[in-house]
Amino acid sequence: MIGKTMNDLNVGDTAEFSKTISESDVYLFAGITGDLNPSHINEAYAQKTFFKTRIAHGMLSAGFVSAVLGNQLPGPGSIYVRQELNFLAPMRIGDTITARVEVIEKNPEKNRVRLRTTCVNQDGTKVTEGEAVISPPKPPKA
Repeated sequence: MIGKTMNDLNVGDTAEFSKTISESDVYLFAGITGDLNPSHINEAYAQKTFFKTRIAHGMLSAGFVSAVLGNQLPGPGSIYVRQELNFLAPMRIGDTITARVEVIEKNPEKNRVRLRTTCVNQDGTKVTEGEAVISPPKPPKA
């Protein structure tokens, strides 16, 4: 299985992935990454913070973007080269986050594609935005 090659991609192409964040997702991400910040895993502590409840790790949204890039656009065989992120709003347990990528520039000479990356919650609030650079898969040799 191979994703979209440079010739298959066009400026304006988009793809999305949505997931509702569960308590288990937050605990598993904390365990995998070692980020045990109590604002993510301790409700009593989190109630005393600015957000008044636990929030999901911001980098979890980056994982959702990675899912779109690796599975859909460009898809399998793509190499993630760079990602810039701005965290704009918290993600809470129970939020449904939609990661969206959009092709904004192609550089065939370097086999690089620049994409706008965003994540929004179920209310349409943008929680993360940024840009990614991907090396799409090369076409199979005949």
